[in-house]
Amino acid sequence: MTAPTPVTLLTGFLGAGKTTLLARLLAWPALRDTAVLINEFGEVGLDHLLVAPLVGEVALLRGGCVCCSIRGDLKAALVDLHDRRRRGLVPPFRRVVLETTGLADPGPAVATLVADPMLRHAFAPGAVVTVVDAVNGARTLDTSAEAVRQVAAADRLVLSKTDLAPADAAAALVARLAGLNPLASCLPLTLADVPEAALLTDDPRTRAAEAARWLCAAVPDAPHGAVRAVLIESGPVDWTRFGLWLGMLLNRHGDRILRLKGLVAVAGVATPVVVQGVQHLIHPPRHLDAWPDGAARTRLMLIARDVDPALLRRSYAAFTGLPGAGTGAPAAGAGAGLPAPAGAPPGAASADR
Repeated sequence: MTAPTPVTLLTGFLGAGKTTLLARLLAWPALRDTAVLINEFGEVGLDHLLVAPLVGEVALLRGGCVCCSIRGDLKAALVDLHDRRRRGLVPPFRRVVLETTGLADPGPAVATLVADPMLRHAFAPGAVVTVVDAVNGARTLDTSAEAVRQVAAADRLVLSKTDLAPADAAAALVARLAGLNPLASCLPLTLADVPEAALLTDDPRTRAAEAARWLCAAVPDAPHGAVRAVLIESGPVDWTRFGLWLGMLLNRHGDRILRLKGLVAVAGVATPVVVQGVQHLIHPPRHLDAWPDGAARTRLMLIARDVDPALLRRSYAAFTGLPGAGTGAPAAGAGAGLPAPAGAPPGAASADR
């Protein structure tokens, strides 16, 4: 079987510059084998890249990228796109980029990719890339819950229009973004800069570098009741106990947990297990080849709203029998169950709610 095609979510609030960034990225030769899902061709600034219409709501972009308009829901668009590729009606593609609307919460799109059995064999969730406007970003975060969710869900943040914002305001916004989401890298970008094709790729070296950043990311203090990062750290854990804790946590608090990422040291397993999710859903766990810093330790970051960090750590200690410590992030995925990682010892079963 061929590997599932990764789907990258490109999100950001209204006017942040998502489409401008996407158009510039699609000029890279390395991204020619990309399919793009957008809401309407006429509503975005990709028209200058269109060179030939194909069948139905699909157009061919310069360089061979496929652009598909979403007239129905995301699942229907992906199923149709996969079927067209299988039948040779569109050029082959190795990745999909979904540009969300400016008011979209990324959580439901990720949930569709993780939970839908029809999609799981053909597609897999890739990175969430969130564009933040350096000029208006702070005000947007003050007034829009959707913008906060977009930042919290991000794997990579792109700070746009930095050439138009005062340097001190841009620096303050970068610090605020790091407080909301210590897990995400942040790339300042002007129209004169050349955006990195790696923003839309899923290179194993990139994954390893991101995992290393998770292990050393600082977690700033935040007022209780705000969206904040919560860190939980411990030594190796029993996989079944850990799964029970995570499943029950998300069952009770999944709506408040905007994002979860972590490396788990599983007792009896030599390599780290990557666990991540969004709100009520957990991605399938996967192994890295080695520990980024050589030390086997569990480190979970949860980005959550209206949670008590001390309560999270106490519950973790109670379920795992290990002390939890740190300051950190919430969540992802209640009730989806947590399958045993490859190489887990006998008895490492999935966690039910």
